[in-house]
Amino acid sequence: MLPSRKNFFWSFRNFSIQRMQVNVKGANSSYFGNIREGIKSSWEGLKLSLKHIFEARRSRKPIGVADKEYFGQQTGIVTLKYPYEALPVPDNGRYRLHNEMEDCIVCDKCAEICPVDCIEIEPVKATEEIRKTSDGHSVRLYAAKFDIDMAKCCFCGLCTTVCPTECLTMTKTYDFSEFIMDNLNYHFSDLSPAEAELKKKAYEDFQAAKLAAKNAANAAKANAEAPAPKAEVPRKEVLATETSAETPANPPAENTPPKPVIKRPVMKPVIKKTDPNLPDTQA
Repeated sequence: MLPSRKNFFWSFRNFSIQRMQVNVKGANSSYFGNIREGIKSSWEGLKLSLKHIFEARRSRKPIGVADKEYFGQQTGIVTLKYPYEALPVPDNGRYRLHNEMEDCIVCDKCAEICPVDCIEIEPVKATEEIRKTSDGHSVRLYAAKFDIDMAKCCFCGLCTTVCPTECLTMTKTYDFSEFIMDNLNYHFSDLSPAEAELKKKAYEDFQAAKLAAKNAANAAKANAEAPAPKAEVPRKEVLATETSAETPANPPAENTPPKPVIKRPVMKPVIKKTDPNLPDTQA
């Protein structure tokens, strides 16, 4: 008699469970096996904890990644108590921007190349040379405004690359977090708003005086190039009495010559004589 489908299913299930119980080790093997497995795992964990406690007598020193012993210590405490302890930053670290205004010529190249527009500059022209930079460049512009918003900066370093005097650099100061976003906008201008207005007014007055001097020079040049007037020959002064005696004021009308009278020619008709008995009228 063949077993039914239901009996076959339950028989296969019981067989699978027995196989699983035989192959499983530890807690599922037996009651005492469960106890034995628990003690063994607890002892392994306790040994690892005791090992770390013993190695914690040594602490890692705050040395930089460029040091040869940076990877030398593989055990011990590696956590530093920041900010009281910190790993040294390499000298070529690129973090917060800094501008040395004494060497800045206010060329505006850094603001033009910045991809996020975090640099804002307002130049004011000077009437003469202000100073010389450390590398010999002439400074002829005042910086009425030189602001760098580090909240926008993407730390690409393009502004430091195009700087002709290398006054704009990226320092290794990496921890400059603030609670207020406006505090991340750094002002590097060496002029106050009142001083900037005075510099603008002085340059405007200088330009006005320069323009007036140029106009005066052009007018003088035009006058010098104009032709000189011809000198008049002085006439002899004649006394009024002599003039009145020699030349009358109103000459008489009879002294004026009469106008010529033009006579018109008289045209007389001529009759031809045909009959000899008629008298001659032409005579």
